[in-house]
Amino acid sequence: MKTFIPCDLPKLKQITTSEGRKYVTPQGISYPSVTTITGLLSNKSIAEWRAKVGDKEANRVSKAACARGTKIHFLCECYLKDIPYDVNIYDRDIFYSIIPFLNNINNIYALESGLYSDYLKSAGTVDCIAEYNNELSVIDFKTSKRIKSKDSISGYFMQCAAYGYMFWERTGILIKNLVIIMGVDDDKPQIFKEPIVPWLNEFIVLRREYEKI
Repeated sequence: MKTFIPCDLPKLKQITTSEGRKYVTPQGISYPSVTTITGLLSNKSIAEWRAKVGDKEANRVSKAACARGTKIHFLCECYLKDIPYDVNIYDRDIFYSIIPFLNNINNIYALESGLYSDYLKSAGTVDCIAEYNNELSVIDFKTSKRIKSKDSISGYFMQCAAYGYMFWERTGILIKNLVIIMGVDDDKPQIFKEPIVPWLNEFIVLRREYEKI
């Protein structure tokens, strides 16, 4: 059974606007979500893909991917909390493949928890903050239909780095590492471990670009 460490994190209200998803802090300040900001990295390629396959097919694929990602996140949360869960045939292989890596997680500070930063002027919901192989890390659960290169997922690293800074700003607890646990269809999972600081600097640059836009 996993150990959970009480951590008083804020309750955030999530809203959807014409500019993307935003979160409202307890002080009533509205900040863009981290994923809305990192979405700048893929806006062009997504637009090109939608133009190629058409809106109907793009909407179908996006909806299915979102639903599956949500389900895998839910299963990971249930597993870490040691509560019952049901896995359908479609999700079974990819979820079971990442369980050995979920077993490396313990001393959990946050699970699907809201975070925000007044310095970064952004907010979001972190998947997990816990010790991974005894090192406190920001941990993100991802799914993919194919193997991905490190260069193709820079947005994921920036996202986790931003959460690490937000957690420090809210609690004073420093996190040095981020871990991506990515389940891959018909293949072995991918595990990425990176230091937070370089990717935090990248996120800060991207946040400034978002502000200009």
